[in-house]
Amino acid sequence: MLKPIAAALALTLLASVPSKAEAPDPLRKIGHIVVIFDENRSFDSMFGNFPGANGLANAGDRAIQIGPDGLPYKTLPQPIDSHIKGVDPRFPANLPNKPFDMARYVGMSDKTGDLIHAFYQEQMQIDGGRMDRYAVVSNAAGLVMGYYDTSKTYLWKTARQFTLGDAMFHSAFGGSFINHAFLVCSCAYRWPNAPEGIVAKVGPDGAMIKNGQVDPYGNAINTSQSVFLHDPKITDQAMLVPAQTQPHIGDRLDAKNVSWAWYSGGYDDAMAGKAAEDFQFHHQPFAYFQNMAPGTPAQKTHLKDYKDFVRDIQGNRLPQVTFYKPIGELNEHPGYANVTAGDKHLAEVIGMLQKSPAYKDMLIVVTYDENGGSWDHVAPPRRDKWGPGTRVPLVAVGPTVKNGYVDHTPYDFGSILRTIEMRFGADPVNEIDGNAYPMRGLLK
Repeated sequence: MLKPIAAALALTLLASVPSKAEAPDPLRKIGHIVVIFDENRSFDSMFGNFPGANGLANAGDRAIQIGPDGLPYKTLPQPIDSHIKGVDPRFPANLPNKPFDMARYVGMSDKTGDLIHAFYQEQMQIDGGRMDRYAVVSNAAGLVMGYYDTSKTYLWKTARQFTLGDAMFHSAFGGSFINHAFLVCSCAYRWPNAPEGIVAKVGPDGAMIKNGQVDPYGNAINTSQSVFLHDPKITDQAMLVPAQTQPHIGDRLDAKNVSWAWYSGGYDDAMAGKAAEDFQFHHQPFAYFQNMAPGTPAQKTHLKDYKDFVRDIQGNRLPQVTFYKPIGELNEHPGYANVTAGDKHLAEVIGMLQKSPAYKDMLIVVTYDENGGSWDHVAPPRRDKWGPGTRVPLVAVGPTVKNGYVDHTPYDFGSILRTIEMRFGADPVNEIDGNAYPMRGLLK
């Protein structure tokens, strides 16, 4: 019989032996994270036929769009071309009320019209999760139901090789402007004293009465430019978003001495006052913050041009965290860009990254800032008053990423931030990214 001390020691030793070996955190294998932020495509419009994904075959009644009378359309209203501000004659006037292959009428190397993608309108389109009012609310009519068979594209083939996420939702209702903000600060920019003419009006139930750039509570919700970086044609300072002082992901990384940069196509020319015609000022989210103002040390260190991105890849000088924003013609945005050019650019960029010595511990995340007004059949989860919005594609690439995998974990852009924060020990920007799912599920 064991003496009391010996028995206690034996129990202590037994308790200290783990019953099952704990798996190492796959995030620890990652040394570099690269986020490529493309434009305005819903998941179903790009990957609706992807094997193993929750795609068009599962749409059911959510594929049927209802008209202004609350009844299903007999045929989709003919797509509108934003370039001519009228019906697009390339599409027939009797499209069935269901998703259709756009390539039968407009190829992936051509441009379609643009589609409205705005804060209040997207909430109306989602229609409480019924996903049936995209056409009736849109300025592009039946174009919202178009999709492409992208199975021959570089990004599709890369998704087959690595991981496709079929449950990524853009973080905030609306367009590129607010979703870029959510990518870096999980927030809407504050504009408490905006001119009355650009402030939206809503009814007691929160429904939009008048659209605007700013909601009635002083939050910038639709396309607006920064007081620090904007089109020179905007000369009235009152029409520009004032300097922002809330925390952003760059602040959290700086606090941990983690290197980071936002690279953007056309940035140097824009800063020099000679922006390319398709440079999008509202796609530069760090440019809205006081501590990243032009001429500050932070701006010079962290905000860079695509040329710098190429040099840093080739010189093996990439920071630990990289965000990359392609210039307009290469970002796939309907209206002013096409899928083919953007896809070729992704092949070039990811190809460069894969040749870099940094690739050995790299996670590359390719996603789209929002759906661009295009329909998707999956109802987004409800997080808060901001979103999430409609589902968008997510492709993850890297040596630590699962191969031939479809990740069904629900993500939004807060998940990108949470992955960065957890990997590098940084604090959350706020509770939105703090409560988001990190992207562990797509890692080996």
